[in-house]
Amino acid sequence: MTKNLMTLAVALASLPAIAAAQDARSQAPPPYCFDLSRVVDLAMTKERFASIAGRPRQGSFQNTSLVLAGWKDCSLYGAATYTCDSPEMDTAEEAEKVRAAILDQVKACLGAGWAEAAERSSPSYVVLHDAARPVAITLSTDQPDNKKHVVRLIVFVRRN
Repeated sequence: MTKNLMTLAVALASLPAIAAAQDARSQAPPPYCFDLSRVVDLAMTKERFASIAGRPRQGSFQNTSLVLAGWKDCSLYGAATYTCDSPEMDTAEEAEKVRAAILDQVKACLGAGWAEAAERSSPSYVVLHDAARPVAITLSTDQPDNKKHVVRLIVFVRRN
């Protein structure tokens, strides 16, 4: 009986630790967090995105060797813009919900120096900027040619 009570006491005592571990897993950074941080850091170098530039695409776009995990169609535009699309969704409402979730993930990933630029945002897109560096991220919803919806992430160097 004493052994059973001791086992029960140990099990009950460990519940907060188990709950904290599960909560930490649910708050884990998204799989693209490290690479997004790399993209932001590259934006601030003299070479910008040259080290991850790939083959030319149509217009001023180029492929990139640095694709964010879980994203698609990542590319570079000009010398100072990096862009990726989320997986496709069927509805605009779903895309809006995903955009809100990605916004929270990106802010958690990049840290406290990043904030929404309300004066540059609108109901259809959100602009995040870094207070210490002239880098910004736009998260918007879009509907490419195939009528599906995506969230588009754009990292760019601010010129102001």
